[in-house]
Amino acid sequence: MSRTTTPAPARTDDAPAAARVTAASARDEALERRLDEAAGVDLSFVRRRGAYLAAGSLVWATATFTVGSVPETSLGWAIQDLGGLVFQLGLMALLGVQARTMATGTGRVARAMIPVERVVLGLAMVWSLIHGAVPPLRDAGWLAILDICWPLSMLGMFVIGVKIAIAGRWRGAARVWPVLAESWAVVTVPTFLIAGEALGNIVGGTHLILGYAGLGLLLVLRPALVRPRR
Repeated sequence: MSRTTTPAPARTDDAPAAARVTAASARDEALERRLDEAAGVDLSFVRRRGAYLAAGSLVWATATFTVGSVPETSLGWAIQDLGGLVFQLGLMALLGVQARTMATGTGRVARAMIPVERVVLGLAMVWSLIHGAVPPLRDAGWLAILDICWPLSMLGMFVIGVKIAIAGRWRGAARVWPVLAESWAVVTVPTFLIAGEALGNIVGGTHLILGYAGLGLLLVLRPALVRPRR
């Protein structure tokens, strides 16, 4: 009498679950690495980008005080727009610090806020460059679409500032200063609409100096405040 032993077939119903566990574990490990990098962020990196932000803010504030927000000449528009572009480069530097330190929080939505803002701000920078440097294209319809990204990017910065204050990963003055600096749009735009351009220029330029330039200086002088505790 012969006996044949047939091995039990390998189970495949657990494979998707195992793959999900493996993927989740990989995501957790990646997040842990990012948290470690945030806690030990290079302070010279923070200082440099703080200096970029402060310089860009002062350049745009100077342009606003000099030619206004709605200049009457082509040269005035070039000064205003290209000054704004320098400021936007400073904002990109700030977003770099916020992304590196996970300033908006560690959740998926919180981490997605900065990449989305980078896209909107990048489109606004394209508008600033073309509108400032290529006068014949200033009235182009397609350029007006990009113009929408300017106020949207500033509103996005305000939302990020509020999220930083709520998340509490930045400490001390660094926790609250972003929301004050990034309230530029919600303070300046209503001033323009209610009080007119003259007062709006004064408020807008002064807000840039006290808010964004001040935040940049804070990052230069106290960069350790953006190192979150683990």
